[in-house]
Amino acid sequence: MKIAELRIMRGPNYWSIKHPKIIVLKLDLEDLQDTLTNEVQHLAQKLEKLFPGMYKHRSSVGTEGGFFRLVHEGTTFSKVVQHIALELQTMAGMECGYGRRYAANEPGMDWVVFSYQQERAGEYAAEAAVRITEALASGERVSVIQDVAKLHQIREDEYFGPSTEAIILEAVSRNIPYIQNRKSDHIHLGYGVHQQRIQAAMSNKTSFFAVECAGDKNTTKLILDDAGIPVPQGHIVYDAAELEAAVEELGYPIVTKPLDGNQGKGASINLQTWKDALKGLAEAKRFSNAVMVEQFIQGDDYRMLVIDGKFIAAARRTPAMVTGDGQSTIRQLVNAVNKDPRRGVGHEKALTHIKIDKITRGILREKGLTLQSVLSAGETLYLKNTANLSTGGTATDVTDIVHPYNVLMAERIAGIIGLDICGIDVMTSDIAIPLPETRGAVIEVNAAPGLRMHISPTEGLPRNVADPIINMLFPYGCPSRIPIVAVTGTNGKTTTTRLIAHMLKFKGKKVGFTTTDGIYIQDRKIVKGDTTGSFSSEFVLKDPTVDYAVLECARGGLLRSGLAFTQCDIGIVTNVSADHLGLKDINTVEDMAKVKAVIPKTVCPDGYAILNADDDLVYNMAIGLRCKVAYFSMDEENFRIKEHISKGGLAAVFEDGYISIFKNTYKIRVDRVADVPLTFGGKARFNIQNVLAATLTGYIAHLEVGEIKTALRTFIPSAETTPGRMNLFHLPKCNVLIDYAHNAAGMEAISDFISQMEGYPKIGIIAGIGDRRDEDTRDVGKIAASVFDEIIIRQDSDLRGRNGKEINNLLKEGIFSVKPEMEPKEISQEARALAYALEYAPEGAFITLLAENISEAVKMVESFRIIQHRKQATDQLT
Repeated sequence: MKIAELRIMRGPNYWSIKHPKIIVLKLDLEDLQDTLTNEVQHLAQKLEKLFPGMYKHRSSVGTEGGFFRLVHEGTTFSKVVQHIALELQTMAGMECGYGRRYAANEPGMDWVVFSYQQERAGEYAAEAAVRITEALASGERVSVIQDVAKLHQIREDEYFGPSTEAIILEAVSRNIPYIQNRKSDHIHLGYGVHQQRIQAAMSNKTSFFAVECAGDKNTTKLILDDAGIPVPQGHIVYDAAELEAAVEELGYPIVTKPLDGNQGKGASINLQTWKDALKGLAEAKRFSNAVMVEQFIQGDDYRMLVIDGKFIAAARRTPAMVTGDGQSTIRQLVNAVNKDPRRGVGHEKALTHIKIDKITRGILREKGLTLQSVLSAGETLYLKNTANLSTGGTATDVTDIVHPYNVLMAERIAGIIGLDICGIDVMTSDIAIPLPETRGAVIEVNAAPGLRMHISPTEGLPRNVADPIINMLFPYGCPSRIPIVAVTGTNGKTTTTRLIAHMLKFKGKKVGFTTTDGIYIQDRKIVKGDTTGSFSSEFVLKDPTVDYAVLECARGGLLRSGLAFTQCDIGIVTNVSADHLGLKDINTVEDMAKVKAVIPKTVCPDGYAILNADDDLVYNMAIGLRCKVAYFSMDEENFRIKEHISKGGLAAVFEDGYISIFKNTYKIRVDRVADVPLTFGGKARFNIQNVLAATLTGYIAHLEVGEIKTALRTFIPSAETTPGRMNLFHLPKCNVLIDYAHNAAGMEAISDFISQMEGYPKIGIIAGIGDRRDEDTRDVGKIAASVFDEIIIRQDSDLRGRNGKEINNLLKEGIFSVKPEMEPKEISQEARALAYALEYAPEGAFITLLAENISEAVKMVESFRIIQHRKQATDQLT
């Protein structure tokens, strides 16, 4: 058994709309393809022993223990891989429950789909599941301890952290989208101009000045002292001599900590001797050259949380500890505490396992104890110097008992320092008494305070502290999303996308859009290339200047990683025809329609799916949609349109030479097709379809009919506005059309246009694409022969794993089946083929280049136009 292909889906996709984060595995079962699980001795028992938690897996049976029942009765080994991959992640603290298995088209191949929380963890779980399944099938001994440990480590490396996770979950509960920046720890909440950003419990609203101030503990202490806030006395020291002077003034006990440290790193408390003080100095200097030495304040450790100027929560923190029973050793007591189901690795659970580390051993040594020592019954031993939850400490919620004086003090501190999210560390014997009366003190002020102690306290009431953070970032009534128009289909996507972006820009919107030639922000190309995948969509949605997104979503991106968004406002499907078949297990036009149908399925309930009523596959995508539907058609007599508008539906139709909107039983004429430049006087019928889809989009987006009309008339097709889409050049000697058409349907549309154009001979420069089916390449040759008088066969720079001669022969087979007498010329390089046609074309010729490199082709045609104009001028002078 081996993995033939692995894909990571990050958004709604071909396999699942509801479960966007899934791993898609194509498995080659090899020797196990004809073997069922009940044919391998003791397999079921081994699975039950290795993965007792799998009992909860219901599988297709629908009850607990259902998967084990299937294994006993006999199921495929790909099903075993699916369930092991899910359970491994669950055992590592990443609950995952969705999975499916499908038969692939090739014999002995299966698709396995399962959910993940962290990408790397899902990928590792897939590989481990295949390895474990194969070992079990071979009768080998298997242990999953190392795999679970590795997944634990991946989780800790990749996990948001409890603070970030809490904020994200609160945002998602309010339908606020988020994007994780893969190159940093930043999280984008919301889209475009409405976005806010967080990093743990710090937001883009957090003042840099305040963070710098809180990071300098001495400055913070001086500011608070000046404001009448009780703080411990202390000094900054850099070496042992300065430490000695500080100790002489302050007296014991003391605290040493890095001047700009955080999370308790490098801090040592309750130091009673000079030897301890030197150790504390050395520990602090590991993190900072400057060390703060302070009086040790007696009392409990409290954390107070202030958000947006208001006190929200407080918790008493206790360092990791054990209590003796008179019998167990310290190591045994630690192990017993770690068995608490609330404890896990890192931030996996509400509490963290207590680790016996250097600090713990140092504490034991100072007390004359070892891990084998037995504490007397009721004796408490603290195992850490600080009360951080990340080192095994615990938290008790005390929000409801904080004295009003202390509440006001905390709110004043947040305002004085200037932090929007502020954690205040206080040492006092009782938080229910004003701080001055207990001789307590404010120890630290923290930017980006941890939220876990408030969200999941060991004791007391959990507090939803993420709620006020989201309220601060997105006050009631403030939007978090920008409108998204998603465009897909076999042909016409890019032109439709550009036309819609032009319409919205005309309306005053700041549009970001993606196409096959680049990412555009407000009409400026920011990234060059085919940018129709999820990364490009994210690029637009993360841009803080964009207030409207128009996203071209092609087949490749949908199959490679899914969509970058979970919902859009308008989803357009232009058409579906035979292209890219045989790739990525999409073998039929019906399969391709299922891929394209992802777009309308993600339209929000108040949004519109705009579908082509002339295309059976596209029309049928309306079945089961939860959104509203609008149709477009080239035939006003289309019974589907008539039925739709009779029920109060919305449609756009080409009727009697006009682009018209049908709403209920009313007809709104937008403009004459002949006056819309993109249609080339009505000759480019395929562009009329694109105009219909764009017109519906404009109407749904609340553009006035007059605004739509003006936008249509001002969108002039050219190499700048629609590169590679019907770029027509008039040269003195001939006319040249450059287009990106690369499939049979696209060529048929272009052929219809060319047949209406004057010019003879009609010369076509065509190419086959290496990864297309043989019949698709032959069809390109047939269509070319039916429209062109002369044909030049060129080749793409990337033959996609196929021999150039083989591709050309398939094209010629198609050509000769229509015109046996034709003699196509073969010039492999596109530039040479175009240069040859331009040089030797007779007067009045019409040249069509179906191009790969649009920009270079345009440059060459422009150069020839200049040369021909100069020659023409010279001839006239002569």
